[in-house]
Amino acid sequence: MPQFIDDDTFGTYFEEFAHVAWRLETRRGYASDREGERYQLFLTGELPLDTERPWCANVRAQTAAGKRFERVRIIDSPPTEEQRFLFESAASNNAAGEDIRNMWRDEADRLGLPAEDFWLFDSRYALRMHFDGKDGYLGAELVDEPAEVLRYCQIRDAAWHFAVPREEFRAQILAG
Repeated sequence: MPQFIDDDTFGTYFEEFAHVAWRLETRRGYASDREGERYQLFLTGELPLDTERPWCANVRAQTAAGKRFERVRIIDSPPTEEQRFLFESAASNNAAGEDIRNMWRDEADRLGLPAEDFWLFDSRYALRMHFDGKDGYLGAELVDEPAEVLRYCQIRDAAWHFAVPREEFRAQILAG
């Protein structure tokens, strides 16, 4: 059974990293998104840019200090409704300074990327995200064992190399 860190500790990782906070998202949807107000706005076609929420404020503060937030999202073809929501809501994160890129699931499978969600900080430690069968967030597990962190670094390097920036990926969605 994994040892989950508490939510307050989870939040401190996004302020205390030194260089890069990097995320891999592999799920087809997240219960927390479906339950949120922004998802309901998306369903009505009225998802406004929202760079003032706490996440974006922290991204701006950290990137102003010279740090980077990067993320790769794995997307199905065609994208699920939840993936379309994440893709559209990424505009706010990008405007705040986070570099979110995308990759088709068949490319991720070809590369042998695992179906694991995690954050990697400074290539030194990771937070492995755990979810239940209905996409509900269960908690994050700190990973600091060197061989496991190295595995996450290798996953990051492969995913980042083949991931596509948001606007280029939008063109692929529209073409496909």
